[in-house]
Amino acid sequence: MKFLLCFPLFSAALAVAAEPTGYLAAQNAVVDFQDHLGLQLWSLRVQLAENFDKALDQAKAYGIKEVEVAGTGKTPVAKIAADLEARGLVPIGEHIGYEQLKRDLPGVIRDAHTLGVKYVVCPILPFKTSEFDVAAAKKVAAEFNTWGAALEAAGIHFGYHTHGIEFRPTGGPDDENSFDVLVRETKPELVTFEMDVLWVVHAGQNPIRLFRKYPNRWSLLHLKDLRLGAESGLAAPHAGPADKVAVGLGQIDWPSVLAAAEAVGVKHFFIEDECAEPLKTIPLSLAYLRSLK
Repeated sequence: MKFLLCFPLFSAALAVAAEPTGYLAAQNAVVDFQDHLGLQLWSLRVQLAENFDKALDQAKAYGIKEVEVAGTGKTPVAKIAADLEARGLVPIGEHIGYEQLKRDLPGVIRDAHTLGVKYVVCPILPFKTSEFDVAAAKKVAAEFNTWGAALEAAGIHFGYHTHGIEFRPTGGPDDENSFDVLVRETKPELVTFEMDVLWVVHAGQNPIRLFRKYPNRWSLLHLKDLRLGAESGLAAPHAGPADKVAVGLGQIDWPSVLAAAEAVGVKHFFIEDECAEPLKTIPLSLAYLRSLK
């Protein structure tokens, strides 16, 4: 599905972006999000804990092919890989915690190979927003470069999932924030990013402006909507389950966001449902997204 962009500045920014080569050239190839619409299995975390096999059957019933794994818990990685394959579910990426990446990167690589994922993604950082200053961003960026180099050598891409804390203002020029530092200090060939659209919006940021600003840095997208009327900005209350709604029922302009994501070469689009009743809201999100023309 190809959307028409209504953002001339965005198009101009893409035109002047440096011509990428190698991995980055492949990254910028445009895909149709409908062909890569999947599910982050964290959406079924309660169901997976209650009955692992039944939850995977539920994921298959949604008619999706691609999934993202949110850790493996106590289930052996080889079993997860086999159970996904048996259902025709393709694990594209895996979320691995910051501390585990620091503690056991060889084990992370081994498990990623067993699962067959293309991406290992750090989903959140152990900082409060007030703590994630320039020094912290530079420290994390150096770690990301190191991990990214090791993972690339093993044939796996490393990414970071935006969670809101990264947008702490630094006091630098042009309204710089710590995410700008994180992007600037990481090497594009070693570190890519997964935009969680809800957390970007909740932090008071504009997803389309971020795509425009960093058109070569995004590979993955989390589709999650913020209810109409919910507060946003770094001072806003934390967005809990009551602030999250099925995709298409909230305040995010999905046709524009998806058009921008496609234009910068985002490859995989995962519904990540954190609503109170995901078995009710996941089908609503899928129906909305599949209806977009």
